[in-house]
Amino acid sequence: MGSVSRRFAALTLDNLDDIGLPCRSCVFWELDDVARTGAAETADPELEKEAWVSAVLLEWGSCGSVAYTGDTPMGYVIYAPPTFVPRSGSFPTSPISADAIQLVTARVQPDLRGQGIGRAMVQTAARNLGRRGVKAIEAFAAARNDPPSCLLPADFLRAVGFKTVRPHPAWPRLRLELRTVVTLTEEVEVALDRIIDLVRPEPVLRPI
Repeated sequence: MGSVSRRFAALTLDNLDDIGLPCRSCVFWELDDVARTGAAETADPELEKEAWVSAVLLEWGSCGSVAYTGDTPMGYVIYAPPTFVPRSGSFPTSPISADAIQLVTARVQPDLRGQGIGRAMVQTAARNLGRRGVKAIEAFAAARNDPPSCLLPADFLRAVGFKTVRPHPAWPRLRLELRTVVTLTEEVEVALDRIIDLVRPEPVLRPI
């Protein structure tokens, strides 16, 4: 029985529910403090999340992807221009650089961690954004051992290629230059294509 391959689908309103909890009902990044408090008290955070994704899709384009094995979601990554992320302005290491897109959050299902899915999601995001002309991805990271679920650990980001551009004992800002990532990815794809061509058997011509 063959293994089920991984695939990555652009985040849209159709598959928004596949990101699951807690992110599906979390508006930590999407609303400022006043609006977030109001949403928690009087509105439905899931509807606020849906409205945010809809606005980014309409005004800017694809803002993330969901990783699947077969039809089962494995994880997701969400990113957007910092103008769509009001919460980012409250961090001591803000603002996000003018030439960068903010990596808002990413998550892999707990029972699937340690299999390289997180790295693959970041690489997919980097490749997609690089092809859209984006120069870099930046993120506010958590340097502590028990980060909030909305923030990615600084150690993980460094492990997948991010570098610190604004240090901080708790919330450093890290950056991934996309030119290098996209170039390396394309070189690997070309090399794989050449290897496949070398090992692909010649077709057998049969008489008609």
